[in-house]
Amino acid sequence: MALPPLDPSSDDATRRHLLVLPADVGPDELETLAVSRFPRAAWEVEPTAASARTGGGARGPRVPVSPAGILRLSRHSTLHGPFTIDRTTATALGLPMSAGIAYVVHATVERGERPWPTGGDRDGLRRAFPDGLPVRDEERTVAWLVAAARRLGGAVRAAPPRAGVAGALLVPDPAAAVDLTVWTDIWLEPEAALAVIRQAVPRAYLNLPSGRWNGPPQGTGERPVPGTEAMDPARRRALHAAADDHDISNLTSPPPMRAYGALADLDLDGMLAVEVSGETRLPPVIAAVPWAAQGAVAYRVRWEPADLEDMESERPSLSHRVARGRATPLVIAVARAIHKAVHGEITDAMDFVVDPLDL
Repeated sequence: MALPPLDPSSDDATRRHLLVLPADVGPDELETLAVSRFPRAAWEVEPTAASARTGGGARGPRVPVSPAGILRLSRHSTLHGPFTIDRTTATALGLPMSAGIAYVVHATVERGERPWPTGGDRDGLRRAFPDGLPVRDEERTVAWLVAAARRLGGAVRAAPPRAGVAGALLVPDPAAAVDLTVWTDIWLEPEAALAVIRQAVPRAYLNLPSGRWNGPPQGTGERPVPGTEAMDPARRRALHAAADDHDISNLTSPPPMRAYGALADLDLDGMLAVEVSGETRLPPVIAAVPWAAQGAVAYRVRWEPADLEDMESERPSLSHRVARGRATPLVIAVARAIHKAVHGEITDAMDFVVDPLDL
């Protein structure tokens, strides 16, 4: 059954946000990503659930055409589609020639202040919304559109900011989503985690506070400091003794560790960082897992390039992309090793679940 075509002259095509994707991306894949960010997302109209209408005319074949589906993202936003895109439509709307299908976003327009003229613009939002960045529901929807396009190899054609101006095309680079997070209910002590990480990156080391504390300087509590001249000497000594007891207690019986990290120096390619912490605020897709009902342990595997400004650029330099290409396999290897040790779920930089077999 054929999909309905996108009319390039319609208001939907010219005045709304468009999510354009390769032709082989199915509605089920898009629904999975929607539920990952919007827990109540669901099809109000399945793309193939309603009765088909007949396409063609008197001179052409009569082909059954599937009605467009409606995917509810939030109370104010829905996604209509998929629609097919041919080369003529892609040219008229300034879309990539690789685009095969499109979804039209029906959402309220909610804009805030003009974007700051300097700083990073990794996703191109400053370029797409020069008169005011999306806020509230539209901000969440646009952020998800860009994330979905990055995950699925597609693009977002932002609605024109004003009449007579073409909408900006945002083509997020899938390769820029380097970081991975392993979510689990298993806590590894620092030395155990380091052993796992070193299976993938032998040069890794723990990033923990170092050095010993030898107590306060000699004479502390015996002599008054500015502002305490009127304090009774016995009271002053008692306060410092209580402080010493507290410090000794913490040093001999420290509270349970709640977070730690590990690093690996990649020389010219920057640093690989693993951040381990207990979390109670979880991405929706992880919060829905039964074992994470009370929280989860996050093992965040991040790449930090030598030039952080380049990482936030919409079009990073060649040297950044080369370094990223060398660092990405290491991030994947570390995430695989951690997942093998603690199991759980893996999410990408957009908080979408990743099958370990796909890494």
